Amino acid sequence: MDQIAYVNGSFVPLADAKVSILDRGFLFADGIYEVAAVLDGKLIDNASHLARLERSVGEISLKLPETIERIQEIQQELVARNNLVNGMVYLEVTRGADTGRDFAFPKDVKPTLILFTAVKDIVNAPSAKTGIAVITVPDIRWARRDIKSVALLAQVLAKQAAAEAGAGEAWMIEDGKVTEGGSSSAFILTQDDVLVTRHNGSEILPGCTRKAVVALAEERQLRVEERAFSVEEALAAKEAFITSATVFVQSVVSIDGKTVAGGKPGPMTNRLREIYVEFAKATAV
Repeated sequence: MDQIAYVNGSFVPLADAKVSILDRGFLFADGIYEVAAVLDGKLIDNASHLARLERSVGEISLKLPETIERIQEIQQELVARNNLVNGMVYLEVTRGADTGRDFAFPKDVKPTLILFTAVKDIVNAPSAKTGIAVITVPDIRWARRDIKSVALLAQVLAKQAAAEAGAGEAWMIEDGKVTEGGSSSAFILTQDDVLVTRHNGSEILPGCTRKAVVALAEERQLRVEERAFSVEEALAAKEAFITSATVFVQSVVSIDGKTVAGGKPGPMTNRLREIYVEFAKATAV
């Protein structure tokens, strides 16, 4: 069966899904995106993703072409049409296609909305059992990282450097501190059992999975500190891990070739992953 995508009001075969070459997402990266995980045919933590979508488009004065309720209906219909059991739904909204290439916002142009799905078995990923290596790279992104913009070239370069090094992720470094991963939030567990992750602000994307993991940890009376940490602190930690919609909770076992936490996933990381999966399944829509 051909995979089905959604483009501006229509469900079409992926091979026929097209937008104008004058679309501002293509010309200027003038757009916002979201990725929601799917487990057992249902969307995971989707309200958090749609709330972040609303915030991001608001920050760049971009009007959604559909209501949030309708967008969720489209996501669910796309999951059904593609018989998607486990994977993800990608959503992107841009400022649309104008007749030329002017930098200023065009007038009377309808935003572009596209969605598609991909298969991925997040729960049973082999790396969940082995952990991943990360490398560190300079954080060369723009100043508004809290906006989930489609302008991802810096992250592409970071992820490519990680791939070339045989690593699963790149941690970006600014002023000697870890900001976040190329497509994930970064955590450590200190020797005195404090979970540490960067505080939200313009320096990082407010991760939806990060938010859920912090809340789940606090509900279980775990100590959480939202602050910056260094690579040296991470190397000295009991455990390190990342979170994102497409990995959930993923152990980090080495940083720049140096072993973390004995080189294998730690008990806290494994437990938080279990707790998150339980939460995800219980709240799926």
